[in-house]
Amino acid sequence: MLVLLAFIIIFHITSTALLFVATIDNAWWVGEEFFADIWRVCVNNTNCTELSDSVQDFSTVQAVQATMILSTILSCIAFLIFVLQLFRLKQGERFVLTSIIQLMACLCVMIAASIYTDRRKDIHENNRELYAQTSGGSFGYSFILAWVAFAFTFISGLMYLILRKRK
Repeated sequence: MLVLLAFIIIFHITSTALLFVATIDNAWWVGEEFFADIWRVCVNNTNCTELSDSVQDFSTVQAVQATMILSTILSCIAFLIFVLQLFRLKQGERFVLTSIIQLMACLCVMIAASIYTDRRKDIHENNRELYAQTSGGSFGYSFILAWVAFAFTFISGLMYLILRKRK
């Protein structure tokens, strides 16, 4: 049981770390001379421009930002509730509250990555002065980590739903 508990804790911490990196790091859309994320666009590694309300479709970018932040916060809260339930839950009961919160984090990261996948081209085309060199890019590792974090949080949420407290 102790090995299973250690695995679940490590798995949850890993998924939360992936969410942090995917949210913070500047590599959602990358190319040879630029990299862009949900916070800023950098050209030649020195000329960085923060995304602000002057950007067309900024509400779409804000939706991605908000849901990524929310997924990270929910994953942290789920971990804290898991630790509390670990000591407070009666033997034989399931970690349902932890599972619900972790699955909500999964839903949020899925929404963020889906919005970015769908609307990235429109954001880049509507803001040509900001995204002038980004036409030859590809999805970066932060974007991929967001999708991996989606899978990890989903699996973690299911594990908590199945898991029963034992001695």
